[in-house]
Amino acid sequence: MTDARETATQTTAAPVPLLDPREGIPPVTASPEALESVVAAFAAGSGPVAVDAERASGYRYGQRAYLVQLRRTGAGTALIDPVGCPDLSALGDALADTEWVLHAATQDLPCLDELGMRPSVLFDTELAGRLAGFARVGLGAMVENVLGFALEKGHSAVDWSTRPLPDPWLRYAALDVELLVDLRDALEEELRTQGKLEWALEEFAAIAAAPPPAPRVDPWRRTSGMHKVRRRRQIGVVRELWLARDRTARERDVSPGRVLTDAAIVTAALENPPNVHALAALPGFGHRMGRRQLEQWQAAIDRARALPERELPQPAAAYTGPPPPRAWADKDPAAAARLSAARAAVSALAEELNLPQENLVSPDTIRRLCWAPPSDLSPEVIASTLTALGARHWQTTLITPLLPAALAARPAPSNPG
Repeated sequence: MTDARETATQTTAAPVPLLDPREGIPPVTASPEALESVVAAFAAGSGPVAVDAERASGYRYGQRAYLVQLRRTGAGTALIDPVGCPDLSALGDALADTEWVLHAATQDLPCLDELGMRPSVLFDTELAGRLAGFARVGLGAMVENVLGFALEKGHSAVDWSTRPLPDPWLRYAALDVELLVDLRDALEEELRTQGKLEWALEEFAAIAAAPPPAPRVDPWRRTSGMHKVRRRRQIGVVRELWLARDRTARERDVSPGRVLTDAAIVTAALENPPNVHALAALPGFGHRMGRRQLEQWQAAIDRARALPERELPQPAAAYTGPPPPRAWADKDPAAAARLSAARAAVSALAEELNLPQENLVSPDTIRRLCWAPPSDLSPEVIASTLTALGARHWQTTLITPLLPAALAARPAPSNPG
């Protein structure tokens, strides 16, 4: 652990590069013994703790963390290798009552949770930037626009499972938490000035209290290009190939796209090759693929071909919510009129408040409310319905006054002749 911050003056004319001297890169904590020292130092630190994690998306199976970065006043910066230290619950416990500062918290919380780290209080600088009305909310853009520093770029998409990690990557990782608490403090003041701080704190509390996301139902349906596949037998081929690819990727700890591309899966489903020879002629199954691999994919196709009709997947996943809005005008013109009026009202308020419409209220919440509104359109009942649909208190307070009129909207009369 070292405090590697380089002193520099903030500027509004041009961002100041934030560079660490070579000796300032913190050593990587990769053993339980070294981790004990980190835990003790961060437990003795003061103020919020900046936290970040690096994954190997696109290279490895799943979304596990391959580097965890922390920074806290009095403790400096720590870079922890979860491969050598797979259990960080002691660190999580030491920071249990500390505010964690993360950028785009929902991206990192699942992989941190796998390591035994879960905050009870957090501050999300990306979400704070959205609520404050910033057009660009990436970490580099926020640090540059708010603090006047330029973070080093270029290593965000590297394979973080690489060992040993190169020094330039480690410096990049350390810089990600270098100014995070400073950014938090500046954004807190900006939100307070705009009268939005309580909104942000309510959002942060909701993120911290949210349970882990439930596993996706039929994740194979998210195969890119799936919209081209219409027949149930073809959809069955997509499912069988996706499942076979997922098993292989998990066993090899490789990103599924590196085992077989989505485009190849969709092509095979549309072409329905009868044998390995025909499969090898398709894009994505070329000469670089071995005979055993080709036989594996052909076996998946053959399984789909042999399925009885009743076991084939339906064209669309089961869904309990309203239909796609584009179908509302035909299915329920009154609901379409309600949705149009509600969207217009919410959009106007979001513009007035200078924040993204989806942060003012979830589009899905508005759709569900407009498709099946309560019979009583009093503000109290509407607010209660919004709360039941997941809206936060600050959101219901702002948008409830807009909705009685919107939910009473009627479709325009048709023009005969």
